[in-house]
Amino acid sequence: MTSIERLSNSCNRSTERLILLLGLTMTALVIVQVFCRYVLNHSLFWSEELARYLLVWLTFLGATVAYHRSMHPSINVVFRRLSKPGQLINRRLIHFISLIFFILLIWYGCSFSFFIRAQTTPALSLPKWLIFSIIPISGMIFVVHALAFLQKDFSQPQVENKR
Repeated sequence: MTSIERLSNSCNRSTERLILLLGLTMTALVIVQVFCRYVLNHSLFWSEELARYLLVWLTFLGATVAYHRSMHPSINVVFRRLSKPGQLINRRLIHFISLIFFILLIWYGCSFSFFIRAQTTPALSLPKWLIFSIIPISGMIFVVHALAFLQKDFSQPQVENKR
């Protein structure tokens, strides 16, 4: 296993743990909010905003885990009909195009976070750049995974077409 694959696996394990923590936090927060609203007749004004931002983070981090596990949406009808070398070339092309997209995600995510750096959230008064920093953070995790996939694909020997 190469160093980029180890880094990718390590990032994924850490991300999965963070997703678990964020998911449990969001669940507990919503349960407490429902209890306070319907039993104590007193709403926690900040809980819905925090739950929404936790969901945003869960979504972006969950997408990186799905990409690492190759669980992203795909159309296999065409892919299965390709020869083995064609499948390899197709996989390399997909990961390379994805890598370009992930780099753009980092670039524009940083630009957007910088653009809103002075704004704060209404209920929690958190800086909005902190909330939206998940865009470039997830982009960096995506890049690590894409590089690991590309390294793995390019380390495989070219397979002869036996059709």
